[in-house]
Amino acid sequence: MAVTETTEGVLGAPALRREGRAKVTGTARYATEHTPPACAYGWPVAATVAHGRVTGVEDGEALAIPGALAVLTHENAPRLVEPDDPTLFLLQNDRVPHRGWYVALAVAETLEAAREMAQTIRVGYDEEPHDVLVRADHPGLYHPEWANGGYPGDQHSGDFESAYAAASHQLDATYGITPLHNHPMEPHASTALWEAGHLIAYDSSQGASTVCQVLARMFDLEEKQVTVVAEHVGGGFGSKGTPRPPVVLAAMGARHTGRPVKLALPRREMPAVVGHRAPTVQRLRLGARDDGTLTALQHDVATHTSTFKEFVEQAAVPSRVMYGADGIRTGHRVVRLDVPTPSWMRAPGEAPGMYALECAMDELAHSLGLDPVELRLRNIPETEPESGKPFSSHHLADCLREGARRFGWEHRDPRPAARREGDLLLGTGVAASTYPVIVAPSTASVQSMGDGTYHVRINATDIGTGARTVLAQVAAQELGVALDAVRIDVGSSDLPQAPLAGGSSGTASWGWAVHKACRELRESDGSIVTVDTTSDVEGQEDYARHAFGALFAEVSADTVTGEVRVRRMLGVFAAGRILNARTARSQFIGGMTMGLGMALTEHSSLDARLGGFVQKDLAGYHVPANADVPDLDAHWIEEHDPHLNPVGGKGIGEIGIVGTPAAIANAVHHATGQRLRDLPLTPDRVGVLG
Repeated sequence: MAVTETTEGVLGAPALRREGRAKVTGTARYATEHTPPACAYGWPVAATVAHGRVTGVEDGEALAIPGALAVLTHENAPRLVEPDDPTLFLLQNDRVPHRGWYVALAVAETLEAAREMAQTIRVGYDEEPHDVLVRADHPGLYHPEWANGGYPGDQHSGDFESAYAAASHQLDATYGITPLHNHPMEPHASTALWEAGHLIAYDSSQGASTVCQVLARMFDLEEKQVTVVAEHVGGGFGSKGTPRPPVVLAAMGARHTGRPVKLALPRREMPAVVGHRAPTVQRLRLGARDDGTLTALQHDVATHTSTFKEFVEQAAVPSRVMYGADGIRTGHRVVRLDVPTPSWMRAPGEAPGMYALECAMDELAHSLGLDPVELRLRNIPETEPESGKPFSSHHLADCLREGARRFGWEHRDPRPAARREGDLLLGTGVAASTYPVIVAPSTASVQSMGDGTYHVRINATDIGTGARTVLAQVAAQELGVALDAVRIDVGSSDLPQAPLAGGSSGTASWGWAVHKACRELRESDGSIVTVDTTSDVEGQEDYARHAFGALFAEVSADTVTGEVRVRRMLGVFAAGRILNARTARSQFIGGMTMGLGMALTEHSSLDARLGGFVQKDLAGYHVPANADVPDLDAHWIEEHDPHLNPVGGKGIGEIGIVGTPAAIANAVHHATGQRLRDLPLTPDRVGVLG
């Protein structure tokens, strides 16, 4: 396959971000930068116990503070219709399901007064025993029917036990990952106001349509009575994929006081109320022939969920896709604990699951004396192992070979702990990555303005990925006009409805609708066209659609301190047609950087005694910075897949993170000779190497 980084025409070109100037000049307005007249401020009060009930709230001192407007509790807050998501059913009863659950809301004339009020409110509790730690032998573990994404909790094909027992080579290893937190640059925040019975919310969200629908249900309104605006969003990484407490609390405070209310979560409270990647304990058992081809694969995942909502990180699912074997058994076990409900974090399921699988493949290659790239090449399946469906396209082999060429893999000495520079041990590692192609129905409209320009409207959400720019490129390409002839509006529930920005599905879903609208306008005599792609999406042929990639990393490990540093990292991806070379590279590199954090620095823990997360801010929860990645590069394979959508693109927001932690961990083994199976690989875990 040829390698390219541009395509002909407007679509594929490295166009500059349309909103770039607005962002760097400060004119782009985020959720809390909307300040309606007479705007008040809210500050939530979090529970200080991990399990129990509220017995009383003393708010007299708080209400005496100058500027105080109200204290909302379960006794006086507006009544809500119970939503499908119980994490939003706030201030409706006295229950405390986990530490950090909101039990009151202070509203005041100023932010400072609201914060002071929240600090003086005294809450009494009837505290009950709690349990917050998952382990592989926890007696409460059960097999869920479904995992996140609608995947069956357990799946099997062939006879795993017989195939494993008969295998010439066997591997049995367990890998662990701590809880992880999304921590977008812009905290979760909302500004809400009521105008003649109409609720308007400026929300930091990945999908204004979803927030609109949920708020309408909870406040017993028609959807047309709610407007949600998410014009600019400072990152989300999954945590803003559904409505979160700020928008509900702001709307409740505004209804109660008759004033607009603005509420931004303190960063220290985000880990408890906006979701997290659940910890996983993953057991991999691989059986192989002498030539390295797999005969048996088992992937068992143990994880946690909350006591009041089931969310199961689908970490075993990637093992149903990647490699063929005579017997494959994958499954999940989950335990209900007194913890916040887990949720999506960039590449949910695939990121932790592929870490374990790709480290196990590296261990198998080492035990066989086989090159890790070659082992993967020998096990690429002809069809999707789980379903038997043909792949719409599959260029993992090309990614591995091209990545090996660019990285200089052929010069690698396969012996562990063989390269040294003073106190530093050096090593290289590889891992494969995959992510499913997800497309959802969407609507869009396009209007000819009569002067050679066009206006596209769609409720897409640009969370920093460049969606505005890419969708304008799709429209310009189909209309046959210059990019600056297209104006585009996104980020409001009053626009034609569109799915959220999540699951690497945004551009593929929205782009299909924009492409269809522009084509119909070009072929008609009208001046405006609105389309819906429901029938198109539902009519797709039955293929297994996935993006693939290969990640390569070189690391150094300090024999004195145990510190691991990434010297260089390369990703090569097969993700359909690349629609904007500039923003695509940014997405790939961003995902790889997040994967580096998962491997080396990002770590969270639950305090068994107090029941809450210990690492609550960016001083304790360490995300990687520019200095952590001296040399980071991303490339892609030119991939034509006729079975995707008219624009030919696969999602790229998450494929970058998926293989990165395993590539780094495998490089650490190559550098040190130590096989460390629990992330992150911090100095205390690596230890003094001598």
